[in-house]
Amino acid sequence: MNYILFDESIVKTNLLPLTFTRPVADIRVGILTIREKWEKRLKAKTSSLTDVYLSAKFPIVKESSNVLINGSVCPNDEIIEAVKNLKPNQTVVYNDTIIAVHVTEGELDNIGDTSSEGIEEIRISQCPLKINHTWEIFSKNQLALLDDFRLLTKGRKSQKLSSTNRVVGEEYVFVEKGAKVECAILNGETGPIYIGKDSEIMEGAMIRGPFALCEGAQVKMAAKIYGPTTIGPYCRVGGEVNTSVLFAYSNKAHDGFLGHSVIGEWCNIGADTNTSNLKNTYDSVRLWSYGKQTFVNTHLQFCGLIMGDHSKCAIDTQFNTGTVVGVNSNIFGAGFQRNFIASFTWGGTAGHTNYNVQKAIDVAEIVYKRRNLVFDDVERELLTSVYNLTLKNKYL
Repeated sequence: MNYILFDESIVKTNLLPLTFTRPVADIRVGILTIREKWEKRLKAKTSSLTDVYLSAKFPIVKESSNVLINGSVCPNDEIIEAVKNLKPNQTVVYNDTIIAVHVTEGELDNIGDTSSEGIEEIRISQCPLKINHTWEIFSKNQLALLDDFRLLTKGRKSQKLSSTNRVVGEEYVFVEKGAKVECAILNGETGPIYIGKDSEIMEGAMIRGPFALCEGAQVKMAAKIYGPTTIGPYCRVGGEVNTSVLFAYSNKAHDGFLGHSVIGEWCNIGADTNTSNLKNTYDSVRLWSYGKQTFVNTHLQFCGLIMGDHSKCAIDTQFNTGTVVGVNSNIFGAGFQRNFIASFTWGGTAGHTNYNVQKAIDVAEIVYKRRNLVFDDVERELLTSVYNLTLKNKYL
């Protein structure tokens, strides 16, 4: 069977700025991205039905028989069983949410014209974990992390930890091959700790689970990390972190506080940068909505920073409670920054200008090269498309 993960339109909008540069299914929550969860459980590769400008990097694969899967839904055993057994003219649903639908290649080419008449509904009884808003990436991260931990470690044996470490609840700590951990304090009794392949936890780091350190990522010396937190592949993290998710290749390598936040890929957080995650009034936090073009109530008391891919901030940057930063912005200046900073913005408290797209691409090429990667034409076109998409409307 051919599996295609599709973007639910309203959810993709709600997940901006993170979905400017990726389909919904490539959001990381827990240890894995949503796509990786599906592929591991289905034991099959997937492709994406997404925006046209994203399709060069995330191309769709069509076959005569296809199953379209909602990319915002994290799979569980009941859903996987239903999807694997899905037949033509059947759809898997939970309440009013379509989870999966079986379509032919012809129906896929005319997806907007497809009628629901005659479609048999397979109803799921167990509420799935579904990511509808940016803040749910950190607020639902514990549930996703626990599920991924069970999935990745079932029937497997952890690598041994060095005797230089102080470990509480060692049975809840799983170490992959090539990981290095020395002179660290790990508490797995507060939640499982997953230490990925070729990752490193340096001396003096203190970690309370649930926590995931993905492949090639690094925790710096004397870091203090509270779960549930996920440090994505090849990220570098130091200082104090609480209830946050970093996608991949991003750095918060120095002192400073990051709390109840989501950081995209290729971001850099300057030394001694701090995010406020709680209002002095203890009110629920409002966050910028790209769809409504205003601030909306998250109904959360704790909410910090949502930062899109390629954005960076200078040393000593101060972020207000509930701040949204778009794609490829460069932020600096004394004092608290605005609660919403649009994509391709250069500046800070003293004022903003547009960040020249060619300069942004030049920087991205350098950053990729530092990680022995190539910023190719596909990446260049994607970033240019986001620039053009957001240029005329700075509320995007």
